[in-house]
Amino acid sequence: MMSGTPRLLTCTGVRKAFPKPDGGELLVLDGMNLEVDEGEIVGLLGRSGSGKSTLLRLIAGLTEPTAGELSYLGQPIYGPPPGIAMVFQSFALFPWLSVFENVALGLEAQRLPKAEIRQRSLAAIDLIGLDGFESAYPRELSGGMRQRVGFARALVVHPNILLMDEPFSALDVLTAETLRTDFLDLWSEGRMPIKGVVLVTHNIEEAVLMCDRILVFGSNPGRILSEIRVGLTQPRNRLDPSFRELVERIYVAMTARTEDHATAGRQERFPGLGIGSVLPPVSSNAQAGLIEAVAAPPFNGTADLPKIASDLQMEIDELFPVAETLQMMRFAELEGGDLKLTADGLAFAQADIDERKRVYRRHLLAYVPLAAHIRRVLDERASHAARKSRFIDELEDFMGEEDAEDTLRAVVHWGRYAEAFAYDDAHAVFNLENPA
Repeated sequence: MMSGTPRLLTCTGVRKAFPKPDGGELLVLDGMNLEVDEGEIVGLLGRSGSGKSTLLRLIAGLTEPTAGELSYLGQPIYGPPPGIAMVFQSFALFPWLSVFENVALGLEAQRLPKAEIRQRSLAAIDLIGLDGFESAYPRELSGGMRQRVGFARALVVHPNILLMDEPFSALDVLTAETLRTDFLDLWSEGRMPIKGVVLVTHNIEEAVLMCDRILVFGSNPGRILSEIRVGLTQPRNRLDPSFRELVERIYVAMTARTEDHATAGRQERFPGLGIGSVLPPVSSNAQAGLIEAVAAPPFNGTADLPKIASDLQMEIDELFPVAETLQMMRFAELEGGDLKLTADGLAFAQADIDERKRVYRRHLLAYVPLAAHIRRVLDERASHAARKSRFIDELEDFMGEEDAEDTLRAVVHWGRYAEAFAYDDAHAVFNLENPA
């Protein structure tokens, strides 16, 4: 950055919390510091729920921070700045408008002359490779072509900063790869009007492929765990040892043990600190499948996460929740970019169906406090039954309504598999009718 030139973007001490019905707050982002200079692509990498998209909306001026400051070219952000545009995960096109009309919409809102609107819109459509499709409607286009329209609509206003919220995640693998390559080619050749990019992603290889700096996010609340600079020249080769080394480094950063971070209200995060732990909706089949994959050759009980993710074709939003659940249940240890099965994890992999259920039940009741709490309540009641609302009310003292529902849904599934307790969904009642 040249001396005296204001940064494209600065976020200082940004905090974002949403009010809860009980008068408390749900803290989504805390202590967020971010700077973007001209000529760089900055990646925000983390799992769903880590506040990446929330930060993007704060930058875009679509919502206001609870605390902290955001500035664009040295000026505070109050509402959508004219020099910032966004490409969304969903294509977000108006189906009744043609490609040309969708792209021209932002310029029409600026009340520019019709001749300029036409010239700039056609130029943007040509730039992103859709020349000839100006009169087509979204229903006539493939997913990749619709996302190209989204890029053209963002670029046509000539923004200084382009915000991209997982723009390739809704596309198939080949289409996403083509669109990434085309975008990077245009960026490297200086053919786009933008000066900086902020990319939200949960795809580690995508981040290393595209970004100059990667900010690794932690969750509950969202915060930056580490910053990783990518010194590789473009175009980048996924098979390059330096590329693979960076991917491995990011996995290590995302699995590193960190000290507890103060959160809103009394919300907790596993490993199992209490019944208020927010639990992921990971099926028993997914847990068993990952245990079996890691126990089998060539891993034989210890798997490098990038390798297992590649072999199983899983992204971090799919792999990490399963791996963390196995850690919480003490079937595995997750650290340093590796997943290592415990003795009980290896025993589970070799056991028959009935023995697996017995092992799983023992671990569920020992290491998931909510499951043990439900079983204890059912054991102590003469009816051996309790309404769902009784546990939902307790969970909502610790977390939001949606998290409480997801957490209880996860425990219901695990409890059924383990035959630790039953659940009658029609009457929303837990009972001991089926368990061993």
